[in-house]
Amino acid sequence: MLNVIGKRAAPADAVDLLLECHDRIRQFLALGRRVAEARPDQLAEVPEAASRVRRYFTQALPLHAQDEEQSILPRLRGREAEVDAALASMAHEHAEHEEPLGRLVAACEAVAREPSRHAALAGAMGAAVGELERHFEIHLRREEEIIFPAMRRLLAGALDAEIVREIRARRGVAEASGQTPP
Repeated sequence: MLNVIGKRAAPADAVDLLLECHDRIRQFLALGRRVAEARPDQLAEVPEAASRVRRYFTQALPLHAQDEEQSILPRLRGREAEVDAALASMAHEHAEHEEPLGRLVAACEAVAREPSRHAALAGAMGAAVGELERHFEIHLRREEEIIFPAMRRLLAGALDAEIVREIRARRGVAEASGQTPP
């Protein structure tokens, strides 16, 4: 109930991998909201769900930010003024996410360790999730409407394959010998 996260689609290029990450960001924010709003009859599920939210936002989300700042930003910067503005906003917003992420992670960690603290921490958890939902709504939409289409226009072929390899390498996923990424 609280722990349901959705299925993954098979990615075809770097944009698809990044969109998959965006879906997970939205899914884990929704899971964080469900944890914060859990009813008394759902409290048995809260520690595991809170742990999953904490783990995602401390392990996977930083990799996504690295993907964007280390693999995408340097390759797109200087090509189009609108894209440059979106890239600057993206990097600035990554830093803005840190404070509410820290509050959400701390609350999730506390609830995972001591589920009896759920009632005391639910408000702070819900407030952090709400702030992150507002941040990410704008942030993800800008990337999806400006940066990702620019990637498909300007970073096709070998550049895209290079980005896919870098994204996978950050996650410890090696390419099979002789196999090219999608």
